Order: sequence, then structure tokens, then C-alpha cells
Amino acid sequence: MALTAAVIGAAAAAAPAHAIADGEDVANGQYQFAVKLTDLGIPTANGGRRDSSCSGGLISPHWVLTAGHCFKDAGGRRVSRPVAQRTIATVGRADLKSKAGINANVIQVRQHGSADVALARLDRAVTGITPLKLNRVKPGSGQRLRLVGFGLTDGDAEQTTPRLQTGQFRVTTIDKVELGVAGVAPAASTSACPHDSGGPYFTGGPTGQATVVAVVSRGPTCPHTGADTATRVDAVAPWILSVIKADLQPSAKPTTPPPPKPPASTAPQAGAPASSGGGLPPYLWIAALPAVMLAGAAALWLRKPRRGVHRR
Repeated sequence: MALTAAVIGAAAAAAPAHAIADGEDVANGQYQFAVKLTDLGIPTANGGRRDSSCSGGLISPHWVLTAGHCFKDAGGRRVSRPVAQRTIATVGRADLKSKAGINANVIQVRQHGSADVALARLDRAVTGITPLKLNRVKPGSGQRLRLVGFGLTDGDAEQTTPRLQTGQFRVTTIDKVELGVAGVAPAASTSACPHDSGGPYFTGGPTGQATVVAVVSRGPTCPHTGADTATRVDAVAPWILSVIKADLQPSAKPTTPPPPKPPASTAPQAGAPASSGGGLPPYLWIAALPAVMLAGAAALWLRKPRRGVHRR
């Protein structure tokens, strides 16, 4: 995987780079699009198995952008398939000892072919984390970029970092498909290391949406001053979009049922007299009022005791 030669014990001056030397710790909740790809059971040329890891960046709910050399078969050839018995993508977890973020399995790999770029598809959608936006314009010389990665913090280290590392870089050279990038902060020797391969160089803040400009490809032993080599995202963006475009489509909004029709109006028609108790028009009640009063008076007179009649 990143800096495969270092993983299996061989050294090379320009081997694939895989974490960040002389960088800084990242707190949980920052740069949540950063991904650690852990490979368990990679086949070796002698018939054995080994473990390794790479870095990457989430670019859609199901897809991770990483380096092409992170998926090689036992013969060292880049392949469009998972090569390990299991490849686990840890997303949104800067502190790997915490329970933040999620784990997903890599179930599909797509290789660009010529550029050192691959796409890894996850078996579940990552929600609640804003993916990286793809850069579509040519980077500028001297442009400042930030890198995050889960690799080694020193070329001689035996273990990758348990916490996401970050550092700042500037663009030194621009080729057709690649960039030269050199560390500027926290130190001039801030540099990519083994297992940082596929890590995103990006613009943007620690929260919200950032734009990925390049991914780690290869470089000298870390830490070092001077440039590493990264793959330009704008140069391969059309291919990336051709793979992930369906995953970028917003989900269909549920259809809102039409509001229920109001009940039929019981209001009287225009020009019709309003009705009141008993359904009689008001003018009939007015006309009947004297008769009602007369009937009431008669009832009271009948109930009055009369002379010679005894109540018992």
C-alpha cells in the first residue's frame, strides 16, 4: 500500500509515500472526510499474507478517493478490485481510539489506469459527513494546500499514527497530471510518510465542505524538505465523475399529498335569509312574538289559585 517497500522491509529513495511527518494532531470533528483504509490479509508473492493501510478522502456517500497503488496484487500490479481479505474504511474518526465516525467495508475498486488514482466503493452510505468537493481548475504555483493522513509520523516508525495528522504545503511544480508539493507548516520538513498514500491535499477549513486538489502519490523518505509528488484531481475529475455521478444525485423528495378538501360550506346562499333556532327565518320569530307572550300570560293565569278552591 502506501510506501509498500517500507512495509515489507525494502527501502527506496522515491518509493510510494503513505502519514505526515512533523505535522499536527487533528481533533475529532475536524476534517471528517478523512479516511483510513485498513487492509487485512494482503497476498504476498511468497504465498503469505500481510496487513497494511492507506489514507483517502470521502467524495460521495459511497466512494473514497485514494491512490491507485493502494490496490496491488501479489505481483505488484494495480488492480480494480479489493486485494486484501478485508479492507475497512474508517470515516469521521480523527482519534482512532474513539468511537466517533463509522466503519464500512470496501466492496469495489476502480483504477484510473494511467494516473495514480483509485476509487473505493463502500458497502454502506456515509451520512452526516460532508464529502470533499472535486477541484475542476488547474492549481496555481505557490498555492497553499492542506494535507491529512493516517500514516507514519517518521520513516523509521513501526506503527502508523493513532490520530489523524495534518500539515500545510505549497505547490512547487505543475505537470500534466501531477503536482510537486513541499511542506511549509508547522515546519519546512512537514512531509508525507508511508501510509499517507491517497491522502487528500485540499483547500478549505476544518469543518464544512473542502475541495480536494490532489492526492498523495510518492516521495522521498520522511521527514524531508523539498517536494513530494501528488496526482492532480482536476486532471482526472471527468473520470471520477463518470464513476460516482449516480452517487452524487440527491435522493428523491417524498411526494407531498395534496391537502384535504375543505368540507362543503353550510353558509346560506347569497340573498337567502339566515336561519336560526328551529330553522325558522328571523322575521317569522318576530311575527310570532305576540302570540308567544299571550300564551305565556294565559298559562300563568291558569296556575293562579282561584277563590273557593283549596290546595291540598
